[in-house]
This record gives sequence, C-alpha cells and structure tokens, in this order.
Amino acid sequence: MRRPPARVRYMAGMVIDATGSGMYLPLSLLFFHHVTGLPIARVGVVMSAAALLSLVSNPVAGVLVDRFGARAVVVGGYLVRAAGFAVYPLVHSPVAMFLAVGLVALGDGSYPPSIQSFVAAIARGADRDRLLAAQRSLRNAGLGAGGLIAGAALGLGSDGVYRGIVLVSAGAFVAAALILRTIPVPRADAPPPATAAATPRTGGYRLVLRDRTFLVLTLQNVPTAFGYMVLSVALPVYVTQALSAPESLVGVVYAVNTVGIALFQMPVTRRLIRYRRTRTAATGAALFSVSFAAFAVLAGVPAQPVQLAGVFAATALFTLGEMLHGAPLSALVSSAAPEETRGRYMAVYQFSWAIPIALAPAVLTALLGLSPTAMWLLLAGCVGCSALTLVRLEPRLPAQAVHPRAPALPERAESREEHDRETVAP
Repeated sequence: MRRPPARVRYMAGMVIDATGSGMYLPLSLLFFHHVTGLPIARVGVVMSAAALLSLVSNPVAGVLVDRFGARAVVVGGYLVRAAGFAVYPLVHSPVAMFLAVGLVALGDGSYPPSIQSFVAAIARGADRDRLLAAQRSLRNAGLGAGGLIAGAALGLGSDGVYRGIVLVSAGAFVAAALILRTIPVPRADAPPPATAAATPRTGGYRLVLRDRTFLVLTLQNVPTAFGYMVLSVALPVYVTQALSAPESLVGVVYAVNTVGIALFQMPVTRRLIRYRRTRTAATGAALFSVSFAAFAVLAGVPAQPVQLAGVFAATALFTLGEMLHGAPLSALVSSAAPEETRGRYMAVYQFSWAIPIALAPAVLTALLGLSPTAMWLLLAGCVGCSALTLVRLEPRLPAQAVHPRAPALPERAESREEHDRETVAP
C-alpha cells in the first residue's frame, strides 16, 4: 500500500496533536484539582512553576536540532510529553505533580524551535508559507474539535473521564510522533556528520548573538507576542468588566478568532504568496495595532449595542491581522536563519514568544487595573513600532527570506555579520 504524500502525513500529525491538546487544555487545572484534591490556586502555582522548565529546554533543543536534525527532536519531544501525560493519573501530591508537569514542559519547550526547523527542512520558498498556513488552519480546527470532545466527555460527570482524556492525549502525542517519523528529510537539510562539523556550528549561540539583524528581527516580535495574548488574557476581563458584557460573549469572541483562522488562513495565504513576507507580516502587525486602538475607543462608547458590534469588528480585524502576520513571519524567520545553525536560531527567536507568554498574565492584568484604555493604546503603539521595524529590516534580510518565490541561496553566518558591520559603519 502506497504511503500518503509527506505533506499529507505532516498535516495529519498536526491535526492529531492539536486534537489531543485541545481535549486536555480546557481542563488542565481541573484535572489536578480532582486527582490531588489541592485547591485550584495551589494547582495553578505548581503548574506555573513547573512550566518554567520549558525555558530551559528551548535552547537545549536548538543545539539538539543542529546536531541530530529537527525530525529527531520533534519526535523525541512528542514522546517526552506522552510519557508525562501517561503518569498524570498517578499524581497524588504537589511534588509528583511538579515532576510530571515539568516533564511535559520540557517537551513543550523543545517543540517550537524543532517544529519550525522541521518545516524549513521539508518545504522551501512559497511551499513553506503554504505549509505553515495549512498548519495554523488545521491546528485551530483540531484544537476546537478536541475542546468539543472534552466538553461532551465531561458531561458524563465521571472522574474516570478526566483520566481517560489525559491518556487519550498521551496516545495522540505518540501517534503524531509515529507519523512524523515517517516523513523523509531532504539530504540537503540533514545534519552533517559529527566528524565533519561545519565551522559556523562550532560557534554555538555566539554566532546567533553576533547576528544583529536576526536579533532585531527577534526583538521586534516581543510586543506583537504580547498582542497575541490579549485574546486569552486581557480581552475576557476587558469585555466582562470594563464593558459590562455578559460572560457568554467571551466564548463567542474566541470562536470568531479560531473559526476564522481555520476557515480563511489558507485562502488568505494563497493570495499573499506573491508579496514580500516582511510587508505582509508588517501589515498584519499594523492591523493588530488598529484593532487595539478600536478596543480602547469602545470603553467610551455609551450605547451597549454599539459596544458589542465594535467588539466583534475589532476581533475580526485582529483575526485578519493574525492571518497576515503569523505564517509569513514564521516563514521569514526560518528562512533568515542559516541552515547549519537553524536550530539555535529558532531557539533564540522562540524566546520572543516564551517570555511574553510567561509575563503576559501578570503584565496585562496589571495594566488593566491601572487603565484599560491606556493598556490598549500602549499595545497599539508598541505593535505599530514592530510593523515599522519589519519594513526597515527588509534590505538587511536575505532575499530568499523576504521573497517567498526567490531562489534559495546558501548564506554563511560570517557574511551576515560582515553585512551588519557594513550597514552600521559610519
């Protein structure tokens, strides 16, 4: 029997992964509350402390990707997470919970740099943009489907359902690992033999830190990463408290975003392939900025029907910005990284997501407490600066990174550093 094409297998793995994750994510706190009997607040503290381990595995994963290849690290990360989920039902104390969640966090931290490197290895040029767009679309669909399955299962009212969902999620990670393990990696992207290590790779993370263009590309993403977090952190509080809207509206607003991306991400990306990734991602960031400004204005609107219509309009604008920004920026970053050190480059870039994700709950809620309007305007201004930075970086980035259809040309890390020196020289 003939195997499905590699791209089909890749997307099948993503859907299985996302469905398993979608089943567990809505009940993560509730699961340990039921299993251990600990208060919800204490469960949250232990889970947050254990999740910090993902910041450790991120740079380690970058080194492993460059040494053993992205596919091996992706598969290994899936199996580590599956092992963690498999022992979740055995947890009965805070210490055991910390160790189990920490094991999953180690796998979680290895995922972003390894999966981005893997996509860069199996797809080039415009195909990379299409694959990333399809991944975003199908992962949103998978997360939504998993959430619906979990909701239906929890309706049975049995504690055994919690354990069953966790074990099914563990099985989903194993299945995704087995599927991705079958995807061939082109020889040009395979890691070089240990006996013939390339000179750029011996420099480790020092090479990345000397690449000022890539560091600026990474830093400009920090405000936008905070912007991505508003949907799950700031917007529910803002809508229900500052605008006095019903809590049920939060789920509807979230559905507008997830369903919109699931349905329209691929058609939008197909139309954007002809344009420069920098301009497309910058336009997406600009739309984020406009949507945040719209949310700020809504606080001063007295009529609630107008407020509610404005919430949906601003959320739709945010969703469009996410479709324009996410996939093109991911393709831009992975294409801007030299192949021989791509794992380390992706690990450094991932910190522009990991740190805002860790800090967003504290930072955004603190800003909401001071002034909701000021929070939205501050986000709008910072994300607008990110959009301008992307456009200004364009001449300093490799042509094959900026243009999806440009021919891929090898580029040494040393030449990138020399170009940076020439650019900033008086």
